[in-house]
Amino acid sequence: MDKDRISGAAKDATGKVESAFGKMTGDAATEASGRAREAAGTVQNAFGQAKDAARDIGETASGLAQDALDAGSDYYRDGSRAVAAKVQEQPLMALLAAGAIGFTLAVLLTRQPRRRTLRDYYR
Repeated sequence: MDKDRISGAAKDATGKVESAFGKMTGDAATEASGRAREAAGTVQNAFGQAKDAARDIGETASGLAQDALDAGSDYYRDGSRAVAAKVQEQPLMALLAAGAIGFTLAVLLTRQPRRRTLRDYYR
């Protein structure tokens, strides 16, 4: 529980007592002061509740992010083990696949961009 919630609840209660006392004695200034203090306590309590909610959301998001990171690490580790096992079973196929991937990347990365002609600009 946030200290703003506690302080707000205390101000709210004090304001209610002060307002009731002012109403009982017929003192309008005391009654108005009590109502103002009650309103300030309500606002402070609501602010404390909002802070608590934001903290809870942050903690939940942090927990979800940690769970996702752990799951990703598990998938990566399992995938690495599976690839290593396949490479050990069939080293020639792994070498050919790596070569094909490397060749494809080299072709894609070194390809000249298509030159534009005047006809391309006026379409």
